[in-house]
This record gives sequence, structure tokens and C-alpha cells, in this order.
Amino acid sequence: MAKFYGEIGYGTSVETKPGVWEDVIIAKDYYGDVLRDTRKLESGEGLNNDISVGNLISIIADKKLTENFFAIRYIEWMGTKWTVPDVEVKAPRLLCRLGKVYNGNTP
Repeated sequence: MAKFYGEIGYGTSVETKPGVWEDVIIAKDYYGDVLRDTRKLESGEGLNNDISVGNLISIIADKKLTENFFAIRYIEWMGTKWTVPDVEVKAPRLLCRLGKVYNGNTP
């Protein structure tokens, strides 16, 4: 089983102007284990295929991350930020499945 150490970003909504809400990303480094290491090419609308991974990473979570597991936006793994479509809470760990490359806000 491979070890994991990397940045996890989760978003909180902040009202920047009256009636205008934006995600502010908070990032912190965490430790864990890579339980599954897979990748998949998908035919996209563009010229090149889209790559996604189906990796399962078990994160040792602190109280703050556990309380905000629903707001996790990305995990940085192998130098790339990946979306996190699924998170399962198994205290004190979070099981996170990675998806496509993340292109959203960063801290």
C-alpha cells in the first residue's frame, strides 16, 4: 500500500457583496494511504481524451476536515489537483475517491 501526503482543499461560501456568494478555498496538507490506484481515459468533446483517476485515498482527518468533509473540492496527488466526487466517513479517516482534473478556485 502506497503512502499519501498532500494538499486537500475544501470550500466555504463567503458573501463578498450583498447577495453575491463565492467559494473561498482553504487548503491544508494531510497524511494517508493510497488504497486503490487506477486511471481511465474518456472520449471528450475536444480533440484529446479526458483523463480521470479512480484512486481511493484514505486520509487521516482532523476534526476540522471531518466537520467539512462535504465541502472537499480537490486533493493534490502526483503533482495534480483532482476533484473528489465521493467521500466516505470512517472516523478517524475519510475515504476519498478521486475523479477528473480540478480546474476550480485555489487558495
